[in-house]
Amino acid sequence: MKKILLLLLLTMALIGCQPKEEATLIIGGIPDQNTSTLTERFDELAKYIEEETGIKTKYVPSTDYAALVTGFSREEVHLGWFGGLTGVQARSAVEGSEAIAHRPRDAKFESVFIYNTANEIESLDDLKGKSFTFGSESSTSGHLMPRFFLMEANLNPEDAFSDVPNYSGSHDKTWKLVESGTYDAGALNIAVWESAVDEGKVDTDKVKVFYTTPTYFDYNWSITDVDKTFGEGSKEKIQAALLSFGDDNPEIMDLFQDDSFVETNNANYQAILDVAKSLKIIE
Repeated sequence: MKKILLLLLLTMALIGCQPKEEATLIIGGIPDQNTSTLTERFDELAKYIEEETGIKTKYVPSTDYAALVTGFSREEVHLGWFGGLTGVQARSAVEGSEAIAHRPRDAKFESVFIYNTANEIESLDDLKGKSFTFGSESSTSGHLMPRFFLMEANLNPEDAFSDVPNYSGSHDKTWKLVESGTYDAGALNIAVWESAVDEGKVDTDKVKVFYTTPTYFDYNWSITDVDKTFGEGSKEKIQAALLSFGDDNPEIMDLFQDDSFVETNNANYQAILDVAKSLKIIE
């Protein structure tokens, strides 16, 4: 019996001496652009956060917008790059979560409405009877706010177009579908549109902007209560890394279509929440 007890004590001591697996900060982002762009910018950001904070960090891609929201709500993703709508959805599911950073342009974000030049479209009213595509159904700049401004112009997307609106799934696909003539018009994120035009990807003889929306808050970095997993002060360290990222990585910051991240907070997205509730997207 003594031998058995000694063996048990020795086993327990050995188990206690085993190093605990290091916790990993998982970051994610909505898949609103092509995979190579997303992977490059988020992988580099993950490396930077790890170097600046000492917290092991990894980027894990999401298959769609809803997958990132679900991952955040389960706290399988600790730091997420969200649009305004997905950020509101994600934070509402996680107590203590916060929006902590965004780009300067996100305080005055816009969507653009584009059209195939085979059509004569000069105003929102000219969309009546035309075919139309949004981006992802969960996108703020590709769906929520464009839908809101359409309804402000007395155009119900389910009735005004030649058929029910399409959802392309991403901003890149939206302009490509309009350029090809698959749809007469569409709406997308102004930053993605401007980047595609600047890089010469868009045939601007075939597709043009005819309307730019009023401004609104949009993209943001939201974080769970990471202090309970990675230690007190972790949130502040991660936020500080985000705020300094642009200074040290201007080329990667270009992939975010801006030159830095700045502080933000949950209150800035109250209007997004209000619009989502008014359109019954969020109960």
